Amino acid sequence: MTSMPEPQTGARRLTVAEAVREAIAEEMRRDENVFLIGEDIGVAGGFAGAFGVYAGLVDEFGHDRIIDTPISEKAIAGAAVGAAVLGMRPVADVQYADFLFECMDELVNQAAKLRYMSGGKVSVPMVMRAPVGATTRGAQHGQSPESYFVHVPGLKVVAPSDAYHAKGIMKSAIRDDNPVLVFEHKLLYGSKGREAAGGLDLTAEVPAGDYVVPIGQAVVKRPGRDVTLVATHVSLYRALAAAEQLAREGTECEVIDPLTLQPLDGETIFGSVRRTGRLVIVHEDTLTGGWGAEVAARAADECLSYLEAPIKRVATWDVPIPCAPVLEQAVLPGVERIMAAVQEVLA
Repeated sequence: MTSMPEPQTGARRLTVAEAVREAIAEEMRRDENVFLIGEDIGVAGGFAGAFGVYAGLVDEFGHDRIIDTPISEKAIAGAAVGAAVLGMRPVADVQYADFLFECMDELVNQAAKLRYMSGGKVSVPMVMRAPVGATTRGAQHGQSPESYFVHVPGLKVVAPSDAYHAKGIMKSAIRDDNPVLVFEHKLLYGSKGREAAGGLDLTAEVPAGDYVVPIGQAVVKRPGRDVTLVATHVSLYRALAAAEQLAREGTECEVIDPLTLQPLDGETIFGSVRRTGRLVIVHEDTLTGGWGAEVAARAADECLSYLEAPIKRVATWDVPIPCAPVLEQAVLPGVERIMAAVQEVLA
């Protein structure tokens, strides 16, 4: 096995949903201690999870390892923590990241702290999958709450944005001896036959077989000299679109996908900021208290003497996510807002 191989010409193009499914299946074959637990993940005639990620897995692994639960996120998280403490490697599923608030005690006070409280004698090797993002489902099904968990020592937080990295980082998360929260944007799944959405190609070249993407390692998606753009999920694609338009005007943005929000790859991100002298952070979380605020604070600490302009954040406005599509788009960070922020730091 090699770490982070480059996709080869002619490699299969998979959606994020297909890549995550393949990663989980390979890990379940590799390690009999890996199992799935969640709502409607193996029910006959069901949806194979809210977004079809688990399609076909119950046929191979059976109900002993694909465990359906009642509608209780608290029970799902509690069972996962207990199983992990006893040596299993659960992959727990909550249908929407909004529902993580139902199991904050299990995640924040138990999973995150047991290793520390036991002096390293107890490990909690569990994965919690949590779909995020606004998709016209309203205020209780469209949040991006990653920052709540970035705040918690003992948790690792990853946010893959394409199929290649989704497969590799999911495998790393399952093998990690610490609790890992995996946040995936619903619009990027390409599940249930949707390979494109909002003008985005939701597929990527994914090598067959075993590879891992290390937790804590960012990816430079587009090199540039003038401004550093840091973004995740759908915001990453909007940042890339903004960078393409700005390039026609002579501005070259370096676009970075952090992939992991905790631990953050400061070497890659802040190394870029020191070269460009400017930083714009884009995310779908709200502006106040979003993970971008922490990145901005660290950049101010580590790169202040290199900065040629104030750090800018482009985020969802501080309001509940609207259900109406027009209102939803109005509050989300779009290409025009990203371009305006870049132009402001260049002025």
